[in-house]
Amino acid sequence: MGKSAQSRNGTRRRPAGAVVEPVDGGLAELIPDRDRPRARTLLIDGAPQSHVDPDDPTFLSFEYQRRLGHVIDLAAPPGAPLRAVHLGGGALTLARYLAATRPRSTQQVVERDAPLVQLVRRELPLPPGARIRVRSADAREGLAKVADGWADLVLVDVFSGARTPAHLTSTEFLDEIRRALRPGGVYAANLADGPPLAHLRGQIATAAARFTDLALMADPAVLRGRRFGNAVLVASDHPLPLADLTRRAASDPHPARVERGRALADFTGGARPVTDAAAVASPAPPPSVFR
Repeated sequence: MGKSAQSRNGTRRRPAGAVVEPVDGGLAELIPDRDRPRARTLLIDGAPQSHVDPDDPTFLSFEYQRRLGHVIDLAAPPGAPLRAVHLGGGALTLARYLAATRPRSTQQVVERDAPLVQLVRRELPLPPGARIRVRSADAREGLAKVADGWADLVLVDVFSGARTPAHLTSTEFLDEIRRALRPGGVYAANLADGPPLAHLRGQIATAAARFTDLALMADPAVLRGRRFGNAVLVASDHPLPLADLTRRAASDPHPARVERGRALADFTGGARPVTDAAAVASPAPPPSVFR
């Protein structure tokens, strides 16, 4: 990520039009986009979270969001409505994207930070007629209220202090996701890790213990353990559209590699599935990530 502008005393200068408010997760900032008149980037305590352009909700600026967008695009035939659950809401970027690309979809968003939800809905209102229900609750508690077999797609993008909470990393958590998914439904998670990639390897092993088909999308430098970054894990009980996923990931402005099958199993390096009893939060990113 590029460096933020700094004042002489070391504090970051905010552009005109920025909206700054405290929320449960820290200090939220909605920063105007110089290239898109109504677009905003959401930061929490200086860490970029998501980007929204109300004039073009299909525009996905962040790499990990584009990769999750590929999952949404390939989860059903083009334009077909989906029933989707989003664990973690942020600025509701992916819920807006799904509503724009798949009209008549029904979506449930679970976001623990109620003041953040209020800020986003006030400054970046959802489009009229979007069938998006937002519930302020812990992700796992909110997931427990989803009916059995209701969801075609469950997307997980939950960070607290730039770390995924421990209780959202276990086999028991994935059992709840499997319960909420219909047969053949798709689970996708935004994960973050850096060398030696122990967290990422453990999450792959955990998903492999609960799903029959897996794929991992990430920058090659992240997969080689050269830097901290995001990886998108995708899983299902039915075969994933791996050829299409690979092609889309490779054609992104910042191309990603897709690992699957034997190569993905080898990548885990013997990591064991994570249970609630042994779960820990994902590692904190180094300070340089957000400079």
